[in-house]
Amino acid sequence: MMRRLAAGLVAAAAGAAVLAGTAAPAMADPNGRTRLQVDVNPEPAWRGQPLSIKGKLSVKCDEDYIDGFVSVHHADHCDEDGTWHRLGWKRIVILFKPSGGGRWEHVDTVKTHRDGSFHAKAPARTSGTWRAVFEGSRHLAPSEGADWVKVLGHRHRHHH
Repeated sequence: MMRRLAAGLVAAAAGAAVLAGTAAPAMADPNGRTRLQVDVNPEPAWRGQPLSIKGKLSVKCDEDYIDGFVSVHHADHCDEDGTWHRLGWKRIVILFKPSGGGRWEHVDTVKTHRDGSFHAKAPARTSGTWRAVFEGSRHLAPSEGADWVKVLGHRHRHHH
C-alpha cells in the first residue's frame, strides 16, 4: 500500500512538472496500453434488422502506470484479475466497411460510460466489418477492435 501511495506522489509531482512546462523524465513514454473489445449482434443478421454494437475500453493497470490527472479517477476499478482499468468518458468512433471492398464509413461517435462500456445501434445493410476505434489521448495509446457480421437477405413472409 505504501508503495502505491509513493507512486501516486511521484505521479503527482511528474504531473505538476508537465504543467509547469518542464520535461519530466518519468513522462517520456506516458502511453497507457489500452484495449478495446467490440461485439456486434445478432450474427448473422437480417437486412434492415437493427444491430447492437457493444464494447468496452480498458487500460493496462501497470503498478507504476501514470496517467497525468486522467488516471485512476476516471478508471476507478480494475477487472477481477487486477490488470485492466476500465476507462469512462472516452470517445469511440464506430466505422463500417462492406465485404468485398469499399472504404470505411463513419457510422456513429459515442462516449464510454463510467464502467468503460459503450453501445451503439445501426441497421444491418450488408455483410462486412464493424470497427470501433479509440483514437488515444495525451496519456493513452490508441486501440481498436473489429467484428465481422454476415447479413442475410430479406425475410420472406409466407402467405397461407
